[in-house]
Amino acid sequence: MMQKDWIPKRSFDSQTIKDLASELTISEVLTHLLLQRGINQFDHAKKFFRPNLEQLHDPFLMMDMDKAVDRLQIALEEGQKILVYGDYDVDGTTAVTVVYSFLRNLGVNCDYYIPDRYEEGYGFSFKCVEWASEEKFDLIITLDCGIKDAEKIALAHSKGIDVIVCDHHTPGDLPPAFAVLNPKRKDCPYPDKGLSGCGVGFKFLQGWCRKQGHDEQELFCYLDLLTISIGADIVPLMGENRILATEGLKLLETNQRPGIKAMLEHAKFQKPSLNITDVVFILAPRINAAGRIFSGKQAVELLIAEDETSAKKVSALVEDNNNERRKIDKLITQEALQFVHQDPFYMESFSTVVRNEGWHKGVVGIVASRLVEEFYKPAIVLSEIEGKLAGSARSIPGIDLYEVLGKCGDLLEQYGGHAMAAGLSMKPQKFDDFRIRFDEIIKESLHNEKPKPFIEYDLEIKLADITERFFKHLQMFAPFGPDNMKPVFLVRNLKNAGATRAVGENNAHLKLAVYEGERREKRMDGIGFDLGKWAESICQNVPIDILFTIEENVWQGQRSLQLNLKDVRLSN
Repeated sequence: MMQKDWIPKRSFDSQTIKDLASELTISEVLTHLLLQRGINQFDHAKKFFRPNLEQLHDPFLMMDMDKAVDRLQIALEEGQKILVYGDYDVDGTTAVTVVYSFLRNLGVNCDYYIPDRYEEGYGFSFKCVEWASEEKFDLIITLDCGIKDAEKIALAHSKGIDVIVCDHHTPGDLPPAFAVLNPKRKDCPYPDKGLSGCGVGFKFLQGWCRKQGHDEQELFCYLDLLTISIGADIVPLMGENRILATEGLKLLETNQRPGIKAMLEHAKFQKPSLNITDVVFILAPRINAAGRIFSGKQAVELLIAEDETSAKKVSALVEDNNNERRKIDKLITQEALQFVHQDPFYMESFSTVVRNEGWHKGVVGIVASRLVEEFYKPAIVLSEIEGKLAGSARSIPGIDLYEVLGKCGDLLEQYGGHAMAAGLSMKPQKFDDFRIRFDEIIKESLHNEKPKPFIEYDLEIKLADITERFFKHLQMFAPFGPDNMKPVFLVRNLKNAGATRAVGENNAHLKLAVYEGERREKRMDGIGFDLGKWAESICQNVPIDILFTIEENVWQGQRSLQLNLKDVRLSN
């Protein structure tokens, strides 16, 4: 792993901080954190610290919402058959669960469809259109996909099936759907562009509720699933997503549906409450594993389970899939790293693009993320199956994958996604040309300078600043995520307090105990994952600087604050 630069976030002049701190009656440290998040007025701070559902935007600000809501109402009034279609990942399967469950509870004649990752691939599928025609469906609602599927939607239209697209991926030319709900449409005035795919589906249902005078409380009971999509899809945790996730986390804590409860039991989850980190690292991988290893339908089956017996049965299968996913992920990562180290191209390249026949398509996105972590370059991992290359891409800050892939569009069969993550496919004979052009575009975008990985930190403080009251106030900034990450702090010139050591398999992790000041005025414990190499230096009492977040640690019923280390370096 490369040594990371430490970069402070934007700072503000002391008078600005003092004035706002006085108006809000909070500390200057907390005020500085607010300013860094773009919150510089009393009213904005009030909404930030007290998010509630009344602050949600009017769904009819979204382009085509009127058309979509009216078409759904016609389907309901005429008893038409509705098919709810979604991608096989967390965002797609939670979206399908929300929309399908809501419609089913209304007594609507509906069914759901999750494509097979291997037979049908990403997005709306031709196979689904043919099946829907045979089964005489009148309306298809696509969730977390559809924006790039003009041909399939045109086929559905030719067969007399209307399609409503609910998507959040970057659009090009709009598909010929009956209605296209996507806040990223260039002509869409909707204020919040950062919704998840599930979030767009939620706004669709919210629009229908408002127009029909239906009680929205029957929709808000699905905010737990929407929160899982928000955490898993790495969308901004400001604006509407912050409101929705705040309410959804309350549901995840107080009213767990059987499928979620079963997953937490398999994970041996024992904390008193769930946060977004738990959603991302405990629930999301298990839901994803269904689509990666077996079928995304399994994830929906688990999430719609109404009793603990059936939920536990499906959850056991999901857990097995997740364990299998881990094994495959580890093996393919090792093979991918071996390819990189053996190929001279990557010595000077600005990207990492690897392929292999038979790599499990369900984990290539995870492997691409591992390669980014290892080399700090945009990475693409492709699997060759039945004469076609298909896979996933992951990026670094400053490189918009969707834009770069667009410049390689003539070499690709299909592509789509976001700035930081995308999917693509191509013919195997195009691989060499694609790898070279992709790398040249990245190189040009970076002005021929290889970037160095970095960690942004919010503020420099002292250990003495970390009190129970300070931590309590920090928790008011939750839920944390993109655009509102958990604050990272810098403390300088710390020394070993006597209990520092390397722990874990191969001594990979760092168990830390440090103090500051000649009189050891403040001592704290911490944990640093993958930082075990620092144990020896710290034990020699060499002064160090650390970057960290502050978290609550509960062990054998005892609660304490500890440092979660992000990086360590020797003090100057």
